[in-house]
Amino acid sequence: MSTTESVEEDVYALQARITQLQSAIRQMKKDGAPAADIAVEVEKLTTARTKYTDMMSLNKTDDKPFNRKAFDELILRKMYVVPSFEIHNGPAGLFDYGPPACTLKANVLAMWRRHFVLEENMLEMECTNLTPSSVLEASGHVERFTDFMVKDEVTGDCFRADKLLEDVIDHFLATNPLLPPDEQERHRVTQRQAGAMDAEQLQEQLTRYNVKSPTNPSHNLTKPFAFNLMFRTTIGPEGTAVGFLRPETAQGLFVNFRRLLDYNQQKMPFAAAQIGLGFRNEIAPRNGLLRVREFTMAEIEHFVHPQRKQHPKFRWVRDKELVLFPADAQLGTGRTVVMTVGQAVEAGVVNNETLAYFMARTQLFLEAVGVDPKRMRFRQHLRTEMSHYAADCWDMEIQSSYGWVECVGHADRSCYDLTQHAAKTGVALVASERLAQPIQVERVVAEANKKLLGPAFKTQQKAVLAAIEALDESQVLALRDALAASGRAVVGDGFELTAEMVAFKSEKKTVVEQKYTPSVIEPSFGIGRILYSLLEHAFSQRSADEQRCVMAFRPRVAPIKVGLFRLVNHAPFDVVVEELRQSLALADVAVRVDSSSGSVGRRYARADELGIPFGVTVDFQTLVDQSVTLRERDSMAQVRLPLSALLPTLTALVTERVTWETVSKRFMVVKVSEADDDEDSAAASAGASADASAAAGNAATTLEVTPRAAFSRPL
Repeated sequence: MSTTESVEEDVYALQARITQLQSAIRQMKKDGAPAADIAVEVEKLTTARTKYTDMMSLNKTDDKPFNRKAFDELILRKMYVVPSFEIHNGPAGLFDYGPPACTLKANVLAMWRRHFVLEENMLEMECTNLTPSSVLEASGHVERFTDFMVKDEVTGDCFRADKLLEDVIDHFLATNPLLPPDEQERHRVTQRQAGAMDAEQLQEQLTRYNVKSPTNPSHNLTKPFAFNLMFRTTIGPEGTAVGFLRPETAQGLFVNFRRLLDYNQQKMPFAAAQIGLGFRNEIAPRNGLLRVREFTMAEIEHFVHPQRKQHPKFRWVRDKELVLFPADAQLGTGRTVVMTVGQAVEAGVVNNETLAYFMARTQLFLEAVGVDPKRMRFRQHLRTEMSHYAADCWDMEIQSSYGWVECVGHADRSCYDLTQHAAKTGVALVASERLAQPIQVERVVAEANKKLLGPAFKTQQKAVLAAIEALDESQVLALRDALAASGRAVVGDGFELTAEMVAFKSEKKTVVEQKYTPSVIEPSFGIGRILYSLLEHAFSQRSADEQRCVMAFRPRVAPIKVGLFRLVNHAPFDVVVEELRQSLALADVAVRVDSSSGSVGRRYARADELGIPFGVTVDFQTLVDQSVTLRERDSMAQVRLPLSALLPTLTALVTERVTWETVSKRFMVVKVSEADDDEDSAAASAGASADASAAAGNAATTLEVTPRAAFSRPL
């Protein structure tokens, strides 16, 4: 093994060691371990970070950096995404999609529906954005949907603690450029870990860097505290019914489970889906579409028997390879592994077939819309990250200039959500299955004394009765034992019963069906984050001219599929262009006619910035033999083909039924130096047909002869 390879191995191992220590420290704090023991582990973590910084200086790469300035300028100039209420200096974290991104988003969502909803026969719903407080109390959002915030002690200005720490470290490094590289890297390691810190760790670092209020440097800040990210409102004119703008779309599907099951004729398993808006009152929105206050989500809730999580279509994806970053690798080698979906389930790396199936389907979807497969991975949640009720969780992370960003979450949420809503409402959210043979069972059942429950619980009597009826046999036995021991016990959502309120008896019963609370497998897509990743991955600059930017969208998602161009301003061309536009529009092919002045090369460059994959140019030869040139964006190659073949060729290309390579073998290839197209601009502005024809003939054009034909531009 070479020295470089050895250093790389050690770096991965050290990254895993840092992750392991962080996880252990979080768990110790949760368990209330002694401060001295925690301090020992923190010291180990500090030592590991220092060593990591030193080693990173030996393992630098020379990759060309992403040109964010050019990318941001293009996104704004071509109106992909713009700040909301810009002329009013609107608040941060709100964005408007311009024409290209609006269509791009619509195309991505249309593909999502085809890929998931139609393929899997999902039940799609559209639920309200306004959510009563009781729903989000049951789901846990009211209590736990938080980030850490600090306030200016004088003005009350609010700041997100981890992002403030990151900004302060940026400023510190910018104002201390002569720091040794290893010391700079130590600060950057702290910066990278800010998002994973708890309140105590954040306070320690804010004190270390002597952080003051960004808006008033003489003012101190409060200690970090949890801030609920939901937008609170009231429903109705009385102002007494508290509600929230939903932070996710999932709860609407959970509370409609009974109706969805009835609609599906009581058949299990089944999946429900929803595309809609979510709202989070981010303390410090940043990074464009990656952290915003209003965003589009596409969520799937797949309801399945908790003991049978096989998937009937698993065999179709079992050989799909995924890049996985399992929890043990994060704590051990620090390296990702490449495994087939089948291998991952067989080895127990992924908990079950249904979860793995949706992971594979997510990978296939993202590849289909144009996300770079080399910059995708699935990272498993550590136990210290995972909710107590979750069986397994994997995030599809996409690498961008901001690092690895979670874009799709995949969680086996077990029975938690339906159980919580059932306990809160007293409505049983269960499915049932018929047994192959009826069976005789003897069991202990609990019978409520309604005469006592009514006066004791009044309007909540129904919820108490439902909570008692929902108890399984083991819970009934536990209730009986608790009442016998102390005379009191709690059921459901904190309802305290006394021994007189419940009677217990044994009974024999013929059982023909079994009821159960389904588990939920949830893939949750952040559409804004996927769109941002798609924009970054599609962006490039021509190697010969960095001023020429290209958005290399796949044809099936490109906002505009075809650009129509006239070689020069020449009236007879207009008739042909309009006929082509109409025929493409009737075929549902999005088309853009660029009739602006300037050379064809410049118009091609404008089309490239909009990600238009194909361009059709009408020229003087068109008037002679009814043929046009067809240009492909990425290679800038062109072919000559008759108008009669244009529509079927383009529809096949934009739906990706055929490739450009196939088209270039079928039709004559014409090479044009786009850099020399400025020679056409004079002809375009002159407006004289003869001069324009001559200018076109003088363009730098070369000819490739194919077995089918040869072409030369007429004078």
